[in-house]
This record gives sequence, C-alpha cells and structure tokens, in this order.
Amino acid sequence: MGTHVAAGISPLEGARKASADRRWLDAYEALSQIDAQSALSAADLELLATAAFLCGHSEECRQARLRAYQIYASAGDFRRAARCAATIGFDQIGIGEIAQAVGCLPASMSSCSAWAAQGSALLEHEGDCAERGFLLVPVAFEQLVMERNHAGAASTAAQAAEVGRRFDDLDLLAFALSIQGRSILRSGSVLEGMAVLDESATVVATGVVSPPISGIVLSFAIDASEEAFDLGRFDQWTRALTKWCDEQQGMVAFRCRSLGHRARLSQLHGKWGDALEQATQACEKQMSDADPPAAAAALYRQAEVLRLRGELTAAEAAYGRASQLGFDPQPGLALLRLAEGDTHSAVASINRALAESRDRLQRATMLPAAVEILLGSADLPGASKAATELVEIAADHGSPALAAMAKQASGAVLLAKGDALAALPSVRQACRAWRYFALPYDEARARMLIARCCWMLGDSDAAALEVSAARRIFTRLGAKPDLAQSGSKFAKVPAASTHGLTSRELEVLRLLATGLTNRMIADELVVAVRTVDTHVSSILTKLEVSSRSAATAFAYRHHLV
Repeated sequence: MGTHVAAGISPLEGARKASADRRWLDAYEALSQIDAQSALSAADLELLATAAFLCGHSEECRQARLRAYQIYASAGDFRRAARCAATIGFDQIGIGEIAQAVGCLPASMSSCSAWAAQGSALLEHEGDCAERGFLLVPVAFEQLVMERNHAGAASTAAQAAEVGRRFDDLDLLAFALSIQGRSILRSGSVLEGMAVLDESATVVATGVVSPPISGIVLSFAIDASEEAFDLGRFDQWTRALTKWCDEQQGMVAFRCRSLGHRARLSQLHGKWGDALEQATQACEKQMSDADPPAAAAALYRQAEVLRLRGELTAAEAAYGRASQLGFDPQPGLALLRLAEGDTHSAVASINRALAESRDRLQRATMLPAAVEILLGSADLPGASKAATELVEIAADHGSPALAAMAKQASGAVLLAKGDALAALPSVRQACRAWRYFALPYDEARARMLIARCCWMLGDSDAAALEVSAARRIFTRLGAKPDLAQSGSKFAKVPAASTHGLTSRELEVLRLLATGLTNRMIADELVVAVRTVDTHVSSILTKLEVSSRSAATAFAYRHHLV
C-alpha cells in the first residue's frame, strides 16, 4: 500500500491531502479504511466517491455518493444534495458513453434522467443557483444521444453554460460547453462546434475543474475532433489528456482512453511499434474493466496496425475481440478480407457497414475503404459512386484531411478509368496534404498512385522515383503487403520497350486496352474521333497486330498497361 501519513496530522487529514495532491490510490485506500471504522461526513464521502471512480471502483463510487446524497438531503442541504443527484446520474452512464455519445441510448439513461428529476425536485423551493444549471446537463445529453435532437441539445447545454458563467462554476461550464459543442458539430456546423469544444478544453486547462469532469471533457473533445477529421485538434487534445492523466497518481479511469488515442496518433505518424505497445497497455484488465468502450477501440487500433504489417491472422483475432466488446470492426475487417483475396466478403462487409451508417461523417470514415474494395472487385461504377459521395461530404465539411481523402479516392477512380492525366493533380494534392500532416503511410500510398499515373502517361523516370520513395516509407514502417505490391510493376521502362509508340499513342493504347471505343477515347482525350482513328491505325501497324484485341493482349504482355 502506498498510503502514508505525515507526522502530526490525522489519517483523515492525510487522506484529504492525498486527494488534493491527486494521489488517488492513496486517497481511496485511506478513506476506505477510515470509513470502515467510523462513518465519513458527506463531504468526505464525496472525496471517497471521486477517488473510487478514478481508481476504477464504480460500485464503491456509487455507494459513497449515494450515502453523501442521503446525508445532505436529511440535513436540508438541498443544493449539495441536488448536485450529488446529478453526479450519481452521470456515474450511472459511465465514462465511455459520456465521452463517446455514440448515438445509442445507454441502458442506464433512464436512471440518469430519474436522478436529474429527483435533484430538480429538491430545488423546488430554492432560489436561483448553479445546481439548476448542473441539472440541465443530463437533459442536454439525453437530447443529444437518445433523441438526436441536436438543436435542442445545443440550446439546453447553452443555458447550462450560461448558468455556469453566472455563478463562476467551472465544472458546470466545462461540462455544458462540451455537450453544446458536440451537439453543434452533429448538427453540421463543424467550425462553430469545434470552437465551443475549444472553449471547454480551455476551461479544463485552468486546472481548477474537478478531475472526473476534466477527464470527461477532454475525452469528449478528442472524440469530436476525430469525428470531424480535425487532425490538429486530435493531436493537441490527446497530448493534453495524456499530460493530465500523468498528473493523476494511481488513476485508472481515462488512462485506457488516453492510451488508445495515443496509439491512434502513433499509427498515423508512422510509429507502429509504439502504437501496438500503447494499444496493448490499454487492453490490460484493470483499465479495460474501467472503460470497455475505450478498450474495444484500442483492440481495433491494434488490429489495424497488424493488418498493415501483414500479420493477418493476429489482426483477425484482434478485430474479433473488439467485436466481442461491442465495437463494429469496420472498415478494417473488410480491408482484411480484401488483403486475403476474398473480395466477395469484403464487398458484402463494406456495403453492410455503409448501409448501417446514417451520419455523413461516419460514412466518410467508411468511404475510402469502400473505394479501395470496390476497385479491387472491379466494380468501377460502385467505386465511382462512393468517391463522389466522399467528395460531396468533404466539400460541405471543410476539413483539409477529409478533402485529401476525397482527392485520393477520386484520383484512384479516375486512374481506374484510364484517365491518368485527370487523376494526377488530385493524387498530388492528397500527397502534399499527407506530407504536411506527417502521415507517412498515407503519403506512400498516394505516391504509388502518382507512380501509376506517370507510368500510364509514359513518364517512367517519374514513376520510378515515386515508387522508390514509397518503398522507402513502406520499408521503414514495416508495411510488408504494400512493399510486396510496389515491386517492379512501375519500374523504369526502357525506351525500346515502347515499340516505337509515341507518348500519345501509348496513352491511346492504354485507354483502348480498358475496352473504350474510339468515340469514348476521343471524349476522354478531348480530341476528334478521326484523330483517334489515326492513332489506333498507327498503333496496329507499329505493333504488327491486326485487331484491337490483339493490341490489348500485346500491351498487357509487354507491360505497356
């Protein structure tokens, strides 16, 4: 046991000091021992409840808070009792549901509402007070999660935040702003919503917000930034949560969530070994028991890194464990099936996931994978439709990261259609964005698309340079499947291997090999049909073949397409 009491102070004073110093395990153990010998006061029971909550002992937290509530109510201290009632309600929901607000009603929501109503009844004869605002927070949360009434939730939370400002109650202000910001974000006003979430995180940064609410608000902000594809804020707030967790000695709550977000950051920035280590730590029993939704998300992150490294069996096992904890392992599992060559299952999985996703931003997380899978199954119309939807969402949203995803997806579709010239600017823009955000894996994938564009346009030198750069990144990351696929296909093509065709004739041949008619090729190249007729005649003559099908076979056999 780490509990220690300085000379000259009582065990209770020592426990209070441990709480003030954020030594939560010491505080929990000391207060529990004292309470077993003689009943604690209501205020000390609240300290015990907070310490129990942060140490992952949810039942002890609930019991201590309930006893504090009863003492306050019996003594006629209705304001403190009302605040306790609201907190008991939030404790019923749990860390994960508050932080994620994933769009489903937690089983304990009715209990939360009941406690909020009970607290409101206690204040019937009380004057204006901060507790009235505090009791608006669960109402706003229920509007956001259960009713999907985003405008109503934002309005209710704004009222609560105004009360918090008026009474200088920073716990109330931070909590209310976090729900208000998430509600505004869900309504489609991304910039406004993120600005409100910025304010909630700024309030927490003052250091005077209570630990449970600090953790909830930071977690809420991180989940919102990930949902909004705001990589800058995701990085900033994840670091803030990590720093805050490191300041709480003996704390279990929120540490699983912090590790899971750090794993996500490590994966994005190419530190895959760190990502696996952090995800594994997040899944340790004590932390995962305290926050099952965060543990499930960490398992999914673990699976994603394993899949990208080519460890498909281990990845499938991690996806399965995430699913057991209630996490839908898509689009990762569908991409795993694609990597295994099971395109039928991959298409079925991604189509099911898209059909089930109602929120546009949620669909945006699935659409890049859908484009990749549908292209892999030769469903060009389906891939084109998915890319178009992603472009439309990105245009409405304003996120640079989402815009880059859309550019890369649309470029891949254009490339599959044989229009390398139109695809090239899109994939170059995506590549520049990934370099700016320091996302090496995404950059390497974009470079491979650029290589394909250059190769199709006859510039084998540029293609070889892009492939070389991509392979260096894949090698450093340990992305074995991508490294294997980036082999010699786009290596420099000797001039002799063009068989005398000009760059324009090569372009026409590659379009011809996709099955396009001369009219369609003319439309693609914006030239006259007679010009294409001339090019096709010249191609047949130079290759010494008599038909379009023979020219197509020649092109594939000699790696011209």
